[in-house]
Amino acid sequence: MHKAAAVIATALAVAACSPSKLAYGKVRSALVDAGLSAPNAACMAERMTDRLNIGQLQRLQSLRAPRRSLADYVDTVRRLGDAELLGVTASAAALCASGFAPEKKSAS
Repeated sequence: MHKAAAVIATALAVAACSPSKLAYGKVRSALVDAGLSAPNAACMAERMTDRLNIGQLQRLQSLRAPRRSLADYVDTVRRLGDAELLGVTASAAALCASGFAPEKKSAS
């Protein structure tokens, strides 16, 4: 009985982590497709993943561009008119650009 409970608990824990990992990949891909460098996209996605809903993620996926700076990207997000999305994006961009984000330090 205890073994079955342990297996179920482990399966639930793994299932709970999977959506977050999936969302991280989608956010990172959306940022790269929007023209950000891979290191900046990875750093920002780490900070943005758990703070965005599906609609906001879809809006990010629509912002494709060949190459752009963090400032240009934040300005583009500002034009979407979503204050929460802008706040999440701007704070992630600021932390990653400043080098204070642990993810950015390890990617450098």
